[in-house]
Amino acid sequence: MTAMADLAPLLRAAEERLTALGVEEARLDLLYLAERAFGITLSRLRRADGVSVPQSAIADFQALVDRRATREPVQRILGDWEFWGLTLALGPETLIPRADTETLVEAVLKRRAERHRPWRILDLGTGTGAIVLALLSEYPQAFGVGVDLSPDAAAVALHNARSLGLADRASFLAGSWADALAGPFDIIVSNPPYIPDADIAALAPEVARFEPWRALAGGVDGLDPYRHLAQALPLLLSQGGLVGFEHGADQGPAVATLLRAAGFRDVVTLCDLGGRDRVALGTHPG
Repeated sequence: MTAMADLAPLLRAAEERLTALGVEEARLDLLYLAERAFGITLSRLRRADGVSVPQSAIADFQALVDRRATREPVQRILGDWEFWGLTLALGPETLIPRADTETLVEAVLKRRAERHRPWRILDLGTGTGAIVLALLSEYPQAFGVGVDLSPDAAAVALHNARSLGLADRASFLAGSWADALAGPFDIIVSNPPYIPDADIAALAPEVARFEPWRALAGGVDGLDPYRHLAQALPLLLSQGGLVGFEHGADQGPAVATLLRAAGFRDVVTLCDLGGRDRVALGTHPG
């Protein structure tokens, strides 16, 4: 007979430990780790009283908690994360997909509402492929290209496309921004690095220590990628093509100004669910 143990005190002790170390939302993180270690659904774990787990799996759970105690993000411990309802594998050179970025996907879908058109989509700095794969899941006739400076990130994105059954409509390349691309594309999206270089060390340890530096660092003021892209993208967009950028919460006016100066029209800034400026959209004047 398999020896069992009560889960509730294990969770309480682990939560006290992580909270004392400064981990925010420690309880939710522990539920994700317990789901992975014990194979119990998250909905059941939310009511942990009366739940028993195998003694043989407790060491696995404690090992995951030990990793979280170093401030390693729970997403990296698990090795995958959900974005737009899609499960995406992570890699050392990819950012963790975040809910704020779904604001960009939603904005593109609203601005280009014809779901069955064969849109040509380009995602620059693709990382896990989160943005372009989310769009391909909504546009069944579209084709997407994802570019990342890191070959390892491009390989992770291709893996995700294959696991989601989208690889026949997606291509992933390693390269510097849009260099060597010809276009034209109907939709170009990007979540580029936008943290000022000097600010990275002061970010939460989960970000400063575990996210890839070059996926964060946007130059002295965080705007270097936007300056480059605002000038380069008009050559790659079709007439009336749409560009969409994610940006930092205090960068909305600056990014919008760069787009307007590059000739884009109908430039708007959109807020995320927290009410913070998050996305800039603009249309190629054609």
